[in-house]
Amino acid sequence: MITAYHRPKTLEEALELLTQPDTAPLGGGTLLSQPTTAPVSVVDLQLLMLDQLAPKGNDLEIGAVCALQTLYQSERRPEALKAAIQFEAPLNLRNSATVAGTIVAGDGRSPFVTMLLSMDAKITLQKSKTDSQTIGISEYILTYPKGLITAITLPSNVKTAFEAISKTPTDTPIVCAAMTQWNSGRTRLALGGYGKTPTLALDGTEAEGAEDAARNAYHEAGDEWASAEYRLEMAAILAKRCLDALK
Repeated sequence: MITAYHRPKTLEEALELLTQPDTAPLGGGTLLSQPTTAPVSVVDLQLLMLDQLAPKGNDLEIGAVCALQTLYQSERRPEALKAAIQFEAPLNLRNSATVAGTIVAGDGRSPFVTMLLSMDAKITLQKSKTDSQTIGISEYILTYPKGLITAITLPSNVKTAFEAISKTPTDTPIVCAAMTQWNSGRTRLALGGYGKTPTLALDGTEAEGAEDAARNAYHEAGDEWASAEYRLEMAAILAKRCLDALK
């Protein structure tokens, strides 16, 4: 239950408000619109210009409150990221859900977070006016450190692939695989569809062993949606498809 609404004009003001108990940032509102009896004050971020999407050297910098649909439609994002976003949410939710909100709310079944994990996305956190830090998404989804996400940075000069298996084209995947490869040969394979967070199955100097890495990562990935045996075999198949797509 929302008990107070704030609309700060500066980042400093927003950070100060967010230090108060039972206070949460408001981006797209998809999380805060869920029914709850717990009182919460919200800090609306829409006046802070955190919705920008622009190249930054060899990277793409995405503002925290950039809508998923805006990123989906951007010509600057990789096709593989577009595919992951399409699986993440239907159009009506993509128009309101923000990039940062999707990361914070995402679990191991999130195709979007899985794709970002493969790309070794960097998360910029602002803790105070003078205290900011940038950490890898691997660390972020394991520790969820305090601070307001202000930007997400993705590498642009990489090859990417995304593959998924789901009951229908609009369902959350039972298994998904995302792969990113740098010009140096560095390859990261992330798996989604299971658990509290996506799994980083491979981060090496080359793609050799990706299929075995996928099997090993999901050898105990059983739940009410699929058995571990099914997931590990499908994960290996999807890893192979990603490899083929990158050739």
